[in-house]
Amino acid sequence: MSQTSLNLVAVSIFLVTLSSLAGPLFNLSPTVPAIATFSLLGLATLDSFGLQGKGGALVVDTLARISPQYRDRIVHHEAGHFLMARLLDIPVTGYALSAWEALKQKQPGQGGVSFADDELASELRQGALSAQLLDRYCTIWMAGIAAERLVYDNAEGGADDLSKLCTVLAPLGFSPAALEQKQRFCALQARTLLRENWTAYEALVQAMQRGDSVAECYAVIDVIRNC
Repeated sequence: MSQTSLNLVAVSIFLVTLSSLAGPLFNLSPTVPAIATFSLLGLATLDSFGLQGKGGALVVDTLARISPQYRDRIVHHEAGHFLMARLLDIPVTGYALSAWEALKQKQPGQGGVSFADDELASELRQGALSAQLLDRYCTIWMAGIAAERLVYDNAEGGADDLSKLCTVLAPLGFSPAALEQKQRFCALQARTLLRENWTAYEALVQAMQRGDSVAECYAVIDVIRNC
């Protein structure tokens, strides 16, 4: 069961407990929390076994996006990935800043920046991944966290990025210590590149907030870098 589905189950249990305590005080019929609990449990089951976590992610993301701070963090995080991919010559194929956009684009999870990773997949299948290509992708994956830390002094997102990095590095024989060292090195690389291209980064954030296409975002970055 996905973490989102587990969260829905936890909310259901909370509703049952709350209704048993507060129901008599407000003359609340036991039917109301029972229906709500049944609905949430049903959604959790459907989400886990039928939608591969997409339904719960959509609900959680939609509620979270009420907060302007949450929306700002998302776009700043994803702009870090986008700019880093452009700087390191990894083609961006699309981006989604919400679970709903991701669902429409048939992307997994709550969205993000999609890359053309054919070269990476090919080298992984052959078991001959070059150190240069590995560093490029690891730097791109760490760029979202690096961007958040530069803008907000901390990072709330990035769990999926770290998971992706671990998924690639662990089969290559990286020990936990070596994996952590690679994370720190690539995060530092991303931080340095972001600082060196900060004006382009800020312009890209605005372009992504407007919903510009990938080509339009490329143009924004390139114009500033070529000035």
